Amino acid sequence: MKTLTISLSQQQIARLQQAVASGSYASNSEVMRDALRLWEQRQELRELEINRLKRAFDDGMASGEARTVDADTLLAELKSERRG
Repeated sequence: MKTLTISLSQQQIARLQQAVASGSYASNSEVMRDALRLWEQRQELRELEINRLKRAFDDGMASGEARTVDADTLLAELKSERRG
């Protein structure tokens, strides 16, 4: 494994040391690896969400020409669809 030097705030260092002292983690490196795994998961979720939004946008663009509808008309259409 490669060694990497990072800078942390005093609060981050205290939390890291507390996690090790409490027995939640065996070492500082284990805390950092877990933090990186969580960051990677968050990045993957963000990418999935962006892709979902892009698909929704594309679907909306492909759904046909836009039309202007006032709130009352839209509500009436939705109620009509729900009934029948």
